[in-house]
Amino acid sequence: MKLWSYWRSSASYRVRIGLNLKGLAHEQVAVHLMKDGGVQHSAEHKARNPMEQVPVLELEDAGKVVRLTQSVAILEYLDERFPDPPLLPKSAFLRARVRKCVEIVNSGIQPLQNLTLMNELKRLGGDPFAFAKLANERGLAALEAEASDAGGTYTIGDALSLADVFLVPQIYSAKRFKVDLSAYPFIAGVAARLDELPAFAAAHPDKQPDAEPT
Repeated sequence: MKLWSYWRSSASYRVRIGLNLKGLAHEQVAVHLMKDGGVQHSAEHKARNPMEQVPVLELEDAGKVVRLTQSVAILEYLDERFPDPPLLPKSAFLRARVRKCVEIVNSGIQPLQNLTLMNELKRLGGDPFAFAKLANERGLAALEAEASDAGGTYTIGDALSLADVFLVPQIYSAKRFKVDLSAYPFIAGVAARLDELPAFAAAHPDKQPDAEPT
C-alpha cells in the first residue's frame, strides 16, 4: 500500500490511524501542502486526486492497482476489506452514533479549518484563525454532548470505533487553534487515553517522516 499524505493534515492523520489499527504496512509519500504554492495542486497529484487533496491511498484490489480518496471512504473500505479489528459497532443504533460523530468532524469542523478556505478568508480580509477556532469549539461541544451521553471508555461506548479515529486528529487541530479543551473534559480524556495506544501514537503528526518543527 502507498499513502500520499501531509504530516499535519487531519484527514491523512485519520487514515494513518486506521492503517495502524488494522496492522497494514504502507509506504508514505509526502505531499507538501505549503511548498511552492502547494504540491497538491501539481498536475501529477491532480491525476491521483482531482480534488487536489490528501490523503490518497493506493493498493491492490481484485488484482488491480486502485486509488482511493476521501478519508471516510478510505476508512470504511479498509474496515470492510480488513474487518479485524472492527471500527463500526454491530448495533445499528451504535453505528449511527459513531457515524454521527464522524460527520460532526468531517462535515462540521474540518472543512471550516481547511487550508483553502482559510487562505480565501485571509484574502477577503477576515481572521481565518478566529474562524477556525470558533468552528472547532462549536463542533467539539457537539462531540462532548454525544460522547458524554454514550458514557464509555472511548467516544462511543467501550470499543474503539471510527469516532475515535476522527476525534484524535481533531483534538490535535483544536490545540493548534488554541481551543481551551477544559470545556470538553469527556472527549479530552478519551483523546488522552487514545494517544497512549501504539496505533494512535505512531500516527501522530510529529512522528511522520515529513514532519517539520512547529
